[in-house]
Amino acid sequence: MTLASTSDLVAAAVAAGSAVPAFNVITLEHAEAIAEGAGRARTPVLLQLSENAVRYHGALEPLLAACREIARAATVPVAIHLDHVEDAALIDRTLDAAAEFGVGSIMVDASKLDYEANVAATASAASRAHALGLWVEAELGAIGGKDGAHAPGVRTVPAEARAFAAATGVDGLAVAVGSSHAMRDRSASLDFDLIAELADAVPVPLVLHGSSGVADADIRRAVRAGIRKVNIGTALNLSWTGAVRAWLADHPDDVDPRKYSAHARDATAAVVAQLCEVVSGH
Repeated sequence: MTLASTSDLVAAAVAAGSAVPAFNVITLEHAEAIAEGAGRARTPVLLQLSENAVRYHGALEPLLAACREIARAATVPVAIHLDHVEDAALIDRTLDAAAEFGVGSIMVDASKLDYEANVAATASAASRAHALGLWVEAELGAIGGKDGAHAPGVRTVPAEARAFAAATGVDGLAVAVGSSHAMRDRSASLDFDLIAELADAVPVPLVLHGSSGVADADIRRAVRAGIRKVNIGTALNLSWTGAVRAWLADHPDDVDPRKYSAHARDATAAVVAQLCEVVSGH
């Protein structure tokens, strides 16, 4: 299977009335688990690298290269996405590296800026990314709060979202409809009426962030209402860390990271497969 483009995967989801699962990658083993789980579920996916993940590694290119090769070897279409990129220098590096490393899309995150500055920064970056053939995501936000547009209580206004999409030329829009980043339980309460209103108002596909905190049935309902890309990160970390803890509790003398990492990778692949089926509607 060849490396896919984000644009093609999202377009297929739009045509089918489904959504593309997008999973956060922190380590090589995360990417392997995502590709394995997606293959089990026979579902195309996005491998997402966040600005925080790049900062953790200290460099962009090594993990991107790993994702590219894993995508090329996968049994289902896999695309590569840079998520929540705020740093202008990292946007530049991503665009410079996109062709070599198979990057299909980028989320330009200027949501901490005021509206006019967000529009200007996003439109500029989107124009440059489009010239390279990349699919571009962005979001509206609220100043203050770690989660920006995905802080509890924040909601996207349909008319403003429509104007923002038109002014920036982006291809996808992350919307605030009740989910929140880094939730460890699945208690988020989504506003399904708002999702439907946004889907009617906004001329580009909608993206749900913070989906780890959303119950399976509500993810399915959000997709039916108009969500076309579903971002998942914390659920994988919970699975991964839980599996490592369990392994080390049962094998306290083990020091070889391959043993507990393989166990965590297998456990996380199972979570990915299950969530792929939820998001894609299989």
